[in-house]
Amino acid sequence: MKIHIITDSAADMSSREGITVLPMTISFGDAQYLDGVTLTHREFYEKLVESDTLPTTSQLTPYAFQEAIEKLLPENDAIIIITLSSKLSGTFNSANIAASEYPGRVFVIDSLNVAMASQALVEYAAGLAAADITAEELVRKVTEARSRLRIVALLDTLEYLRKGGRISKTAAFAGGLLSIKPVVGVEDGVVTMLGKARGSKQANNLLNEQVASYGSIDFTMPLCLGYTGFSDTLLQKYIADSTSLWEGHADSLPTCTIGATIGTHVGPGAIAFAWFSEK
Repeated sequence: MKIHIITDSAADMSSREGITVLPMTISFGDAQYLDGVTLTHREFYEKLVESDTLPTTSQLTPYAFQEAIEKLLPENDAIIIITLSSKLSGTFNSANIAASEYPGRVFVIDSLNVAMASQALVEYAAGLAAADITAEELVRKVTEARSRLRIVALLDTLEYLRKGGRISKTAAFAGGLLSIKPVVGVEDGVVTMLGKARGSKQANNLLNEQVASYGSIDFTMPLCLGYTGFSDTLLQKYIADSTSLWEGHADSLPTCTIGATIGTHVGPGAIAFAWFSEK
């Protein structure tokens, strides 16, 4: 079967042969932008650091999915839609509404994740689609693999958690004075605080402890490291300091910038790692 993958821009990847990325809408006040189309990740962070209030991200509509489906179906036997977590956005519901018009040809998978973790799931699906496989079998394999999908992130600042009302102003101020670095992850589709460390060195150690707690990394599956903001300096330092995780297993490590869906809430300077565990 010829199978095409559709995902949303929360996966922090670009469209290419076999994969279509639909842009979500980002609003700074009355100004609206299409994620990755009329607003690059760098431009997003420029506006974010200049803004007193946080931007908002709008879910994709059923029409946006239907429009893409109608364009792609004539050239494909089936379409697989993989969305960011249904617990973080209504985009999954929009995809289901659109897919219901095309029974047996369009299938929807909830990634139960976001950013590079969603990206890793899409990459896995794209690899399966390139092989001789039915759409139903692809959905089954991706859904099974989803249970092994992990992501952890280290935040450089508490300021954006404060702006989003997730922590108090007092907690953010105290955390800044003490150089507190939170480590967060996604569990069962929801962003969860995994721990806090004081200073960058302890934070990197905590990040690696969280990675190890999930068991061995499956290097036969897609993985990705990402960063928010303008520079990958902190990410490259983490990679260099954490060679024990991947030395001898991977010749190169794919990296990407993290966009608005996560960047709005963590701000610049965050780093993240997404992978599949072996169990």
